[in-house]
Amino acid sequence: MVFMESDTECAINGIPPHHALRKDRGRHKGDWPMTAPLTLERLREDIAAGDIDTVVVAFTDMQGRLQAKFIHAPFFLEEVAPHGAEGCNYLLAVDVDMNTVQGYEVSSWDTGYGDMLMRPDMSTLRYTTWRPGSALVIADLLDHHGHGVSVSPRQVLQRQLDRLRDMGMVALCGTELEFIVFEDTYEQAWDRHYIGLTPSNRYNVDYSMLGSTRVEPLLRDIRVAMADAGMTVESAKGECNFGQHEIAFRYQEAQATCDNHVIYKTGAKEIAHKHGKSLTFMAKYNEREGNSCHIHLSFRGTDGALVLADDADAEQGLSDIGRAFIAGQLAHMRELAMLYAPNINSYKRYQAGTFAPTAIKWGRDNRTCSYRLVGHGPSLRVENRVPGGDVNPYLAIAGMIAAGIDGIQRRLPLEPAFAGNAYAIDTDRVPTTLTEARSLWLGSDFVREAFGADVQRHYGHMAEVEIDAFNRAVTDWERFRSFERM
Repeated sequence: MVFMESDTECAINGIPPHHALRKDRGRHKGDWPMTAPLTLERLREDIAAGDIDTVVVAFTDMQGRLQAKFIHAPFFLEEVAPHGAEGCNYLLAVDVDMNTVQGYEVSSWDTGYGDMLMRPDMSTLRYTTWRPGSALVIADLLDHHGHGVSVSPRQVLQRQLDRLRDMGMVALCGTELEFIVFEDTYEQAWDRHYIGLTPSNRYNVDYSMLGSTRVEPLLRDIRVAMADAGMTVESAKGECNFGQHEIAFRYQEAQATCDNHVIYKTGAKEIAHKHGKSLTFMAKYNEREGNSCHIHLSFRGTDGALVLADDADAEQGLSDIGRAFIAGQLAHMRELAMLYAPNINSYKRYQAGTFAPTAIKWGRDNRTCSYRLVGHGPSLRVENRVPGGDVNPYLAIAGMIAAGIDGIQRRLPLEPAFAGNAYAIDTDRVPTTLTEARSLWLGSDFVREAFGADVQRHYGHMAEVEIDAFNRAVTDWERFRSFERM
C-alpha cells in the first residue's frame, strides 16, 4: 500500500497496462476498453449493443458479504435505475448460515420480515468482466419512509463520514487483504470438511518470485479483472503461510475503498472457482500465519490540505491533529475490537511473533504494534494492523474514523512512539475473545454516542448469536482430545 500524491498508473503509448494486456482477450462484443468508470449513458449503449444483459444490484450485509439481485438489463434501465429494487430486511438479521435469528429490532417474525429498498448508487456502477455480459452497482438500503437503514454497514460508515465532513475533513484509506489459495474447488473443500486441503504453494513464498509465478495465472486474472472494474491495482506478492498471497490496490476515499474491497473479495472467489481452485480470507485458517487486512487511514481537508502531517515535527512529521488522531485510535481500540475482529475465529490471529498485534501501542514503522505510522508528508498515514481478512471494511473504517474524531475533538495527548518488541512488554492488550470484545462494545458510552444505541445493540446481538452458535458446536479439536483419551 503506497499513498502518493500523483497517480501511480503508468501508460504504454497512452494505454494503461491492463488495457494492453486485455486488448486481445475478446471478453465482449463492443469496442475496447470495457473498463470503469461506467456511466448510465454508456450502460444504455452497451445494453442496446447486446454487450450487457445483466446488472447485479448488490449491498453488503453485516458479515461483509455482497448480497444481490441479478436484474435483466433492460428492466434495470426502465425500473430499477430510477426507482430501486426491493429486498427482504431479514438480510440484516441473519447469521452466516442465513438462519432467521430473533432478537433484532430491524427485522423479525414479530415485525413480519418486510422489505427494504435497494437504491443503486450510480457512482459505483462498473463492469464485472469475469462475469460475461454483466455490470454491477452497489446499493444503499432505505426503509419504507425513504430513510437510510441505520444498521446497514454502508450507512454506519456514511454517518461517520458526514461527521468528519462537518469538521472540514475527508478520509482516505486503503485495505490490504491476504488470502490462501488451495488446489481444491469450493465444493471439494466443503465435502472434505475443509480438512486436508492442498495449498497452492507448499512452503513459505513471502516475496518469492518463483512461488508467486506458480499461482500467477490466477493472480493475473484477478488483478486484470479488478482493474477492469475500476480499481487501481498496485501489485501482488507471496506471503508466509503456505499458498498465501496478497494483492494491493491504491487508496481512495473511504466509501469507494470499502465498495472496492467487498467487490474484490467476491470477485476473487468467483475467479478462483473458474480456475478450479478456492481461496479463503478467513482470519486464521490453521496454526500458521493468519490472513490480515491492514487498514491504512489518513484524514485530509475537504480542500485537499494535509491535516495529520506537519514537517515542523522533525521526529514523526505529525501535526497536533495527527497526534490526537492516533491517540483516539489507542484510546478506543478495545471498545471497537468487535468491528475489527467480528468472528470467533478472528481472535485466533493474536499470537506473539506472528505479525498479528497483541499490544495496543503505536510506533514508527514498527510491525509489532497495533498501529504503525508510515509515510511522510502527503503519504503519512496510520496502519491499523488489528483487522483480519474476515473484517467488514465499512464497519472497521467507521470505527477508526469515529476514534480519530473523538481524539481530535477532545485533543487527546499522544504517548511516545514505541520502539522495540511490543509483544514482550506489559501493556494494554487486544481482546482475546469475541465474548470480551462484545462486553466492551456494549458497555461503551463512546460507542453509543458515536454510532447510536440502535447500532450498538444490533451488532452486539450479532456477536451474541455467533458466540451462542459456537458454544453449541462440538469441534474436531474436542473429538481428538477426548474421544479415546478422556
